[in-house]
Amino acid sequence: MNQIRSVLVALASAAVITGAATTTAPAAVGAPSACAGLGGTVDADQICHVHAATSSYNLDMTFPLDYPDQKAVTDFLAQDRDEFLDWIATYGPNDERGRPYMYAATAKTYRSGTPTSGTQSLVLEMDNDTGLANQGHPDTTFKAFNYDLTKHAPITFDTLFKQGTQPMEVLNPIVQRELVHGSDYRVNDLDADTYQNFALTDDAVIFFFNQNQVVHDNNGPDQVSVPRSELAPMLA
Repeated sequence: MNQIRSVLVALASAAVITGAATTTAPAAVGAPSACAGLGGTVDADQICHVHAATSSYNLDMTFPLDYPDQKAVTDFLAQDRDEFLDWIATYGPNDERGRPYMYAATAKTYRSGTPTSGTQSLVLEMDNDTGLANQGHPDTTFKAFNYDLTKHAPITFDTLFKQGTQPMEVLNPIVQRELVHGSDYRVNDLDADTYQNFALTDDAVIFFFNQNQVVHDNNGPDQVSVPRSELAPMLA
C-alpha cells in the first residue's frame, strides 16, 4: 500500500510540474509567434526582422519582442503594413516613377524605474514614401506604446496625468519654444492629440511629433524632451 501511495504521489507531482510548464509556455512563445505572423524571423537577441520585396515595393520592420503588450505592437504594424500595400495596389500600377516604394519601421526602447516596478516604452518610427507629397522624401511618423510594469496596464496621455490637471498649460509653451527657436515658423494648434506619442525615462517625458505635425519646416520629424521635474505635480 505504501508503495502504491508513493507512486501516486510521484505521478501527481509530475502532473503539477507538467501543468505549470504548460501554462507558462504560451507567454514565452507568444511574441515569436506574433513575429512569424508578420512573416518575420527572430534573431538571437529576440529582435523581430520582417523583410519583403517586389518590383513595386521594399518593406522592412525591425522591433524587439520584450515589450509587455506585444500584441498591441504587432497589431499596429500589421494594420500599417496593410494600408501601405493597399495604397500600392490601388495607385502603384499607374505610377511611372521607375523605382519601388519603400516602407521601413524601426523601434527604440525606453525605461524608467526598476525592471519590475517601473515603466517600459517602445517607440516605432515609420518611413513611408507613398503619396504624391512624399515622392522625393519619405514621410516619417511615430507610434509610441507605454506600459506600467506595476499595474500591468498601458499608459496613455490621459492616464499619464492626474485627473483635473491641465498638462498642456505646461507643455505647449515648452514645445513652442523648443521647436520654433526664434524662427518665423508657425506652430500648429497644440491639443491632446498632438501629445499621444511619448516615452518615459527617469529624467524626462519625451514627446514625438510626426513630420510637419507641429511645424511645417521640411526638416523631418521632431521630438521634445520635457524634464519630469516640470511635470512632477501633475504626473499620476
